[in-house]
Amino acid sequence: MASAAAVTPHFLATATALDLLVSGGDAIDAAIGANAVLSVVAPETCGIGGDLFALVHSPGQKRPSALNSSGRAGSNVDPQSLREAGHDRMPTMDRSAVTVPGCVDGWHHLAAQGGKLSWEKRLAPAIDYARRGFPASSDLCRALGRRTAEIGDQPIGRYLLPGGSPPKPGDQIVRPDQAATLELIATGDRDSFYMGKPGRDIASAVGGLITEQDLAIDQGEWVEPLGLDVFGQRAWTVPPNSQGYLTLAAAAVLERSGAEVDPDSALGWHMQIESYRSQVADRSEVLSDPRYSPFPADELLSEERLAVTIDRNHRRDFGSTRVGPGGTAYFCVLDGEGMGVSITQSNYMGLGTSIGAGESGFLLHNRGAGFDLRPGSANELAPGKRPLHTLAPTLWTSGSSLAALLGTRGGDHQPQLLLQMAVRLFLSTHDVATAQAHPRWIIDNLADPQAAVRVEESTPEEVIAGLQERGHRVEVAEGLQSGWGPVGVIKVSPDGLVEAATDPRVATASAETL
Repeated sequence: MASAAAVTPHFLATATALDLLVSGGDAIDAAIGANAVLSVVAPETCGIGGDLFALVHSPGQKRPSALNSSGRAGSNVDPQSLREAGHDRMPTMDRSAVTVPGCVDGWHHLAAQGGKLSWEKRLAPAIDYARRGFPASSDLCRALGRRTAEIGDQPIGRYLLPGGSPPKPGDQIVRPDQAATLELIATGDRDSFYMGKPGRDIASAVGGLITEQDLAIDQGEWVEPLGLDVFGQRAWTVPPNSQGYLTLAAAAVLERSGAEVDPDSALGWHMQIESYRSQVADRSEVLSDPRYSPFPADELLSEERLAVTIDRNHRRDFGSTRVGPGGTAYFCVLDGEGMGVSITQSNYMGLGTSIGAGESGFLLHNRGAGFDLRPGSANELAPGKRPLHTLAPTLWTSGSSLAALLGTRGGDHQPQLLLQMAVRLFLSTHDVATAQAHPRWIIDNLADPQAAVRVEESTPEEVIAGLQERGHRVEVAEGLQSGWGPVGVIKVSPDGLVEAATDPRVATASAETL
């Protein structure tokens, strides 16, 4: 019987996690090591220039630990200057969209919570791949092809664009510049990154919008997790500025509106879609740095907000919310002693801003694109403030036992995909592999109240017809959609059986058990 597992969006990261477990590390060691490898081999999703959210379950613990390691806006950002320059929304590929990267601070907080190995051992695999090379994935090649003009003239382009052109799938890529930065991090001193050469390169790359004083501030903090009883489990997520509450809220509305409905039926799909739509409509108004929020985080899961009537026979107009695309990595690890780690780490829009941190070998995220430029908005850009965040890992418990680690990439799609997987895991008889292969739906443009529901082409015709009869405009997407995952999940049954399965939508995704 499997007692440990690792699920990541890249097979090299999954192998690293398992190797670290076998070498005597715990789930935290394995998660940090896997994340470091992802930062090297999959910069189109995540990296040390981005942010991190995590949930950690320890054996016998009824409440997980929740880590918010999302960075804050620099001291010299100025929303008025952006408005005067003609922007009514945050520019996405501009240095003003760069917030202080929280990933490395997040690693340090996790290591202080657990971890049995040295920093050198955790990061050795990532450093080795950066120095010796790794095969470029199709996803990485496509992402670099789209950003060649932006990256090509920067120092980081020497290695990501060998010869000045995007690599082809399978080409060997080396990243000695990032290896040097990872070796600094491997000293175990957070200041070697934030106050050393990488930090100076960050500040320079954004023209001083982020200062040395900003980088001196620890970006990570342990916060009270949000929890809700739903689907016979206790579901947990990180509170705002994360949008994780949407997964829990939508699941609760679904359960209260008739979760006994067959999830494979047209009615079941309709109820899931409507439950999600009922909660997301005001996201841009209520989700922000909690210091600026119009009300406390737990009110997002209040009885009043969840008391929504879902019409079983027709689509309702719940309104719209502002949205943006995303590029993210979700990964989870369960060790043999029962510790589970659920992490989402991101550059946001694929390769982030495409702004490299000088000679330090990593790209800077554009998480500041989640800010609002409307004067007086709870999420208005301001120095020292955290933006609205799409990262939304979840962790599910039954009493003091771990039931599941669950998350995905996908920007605004994350709660949509996680709701569907939670339904499969807890309201159906599907095993994890069947749940992963099941067709999915997403709503792309949440800013449009009449936005179409897009479904994968394996969706049964009777489901499509039933959705259309209920007033949904349905669009069928060809094949399995790589952007609708990879969903990562490790499920633990009451008798201790550990299940993990690869999401078939992403070629590099990997799930392995020990």
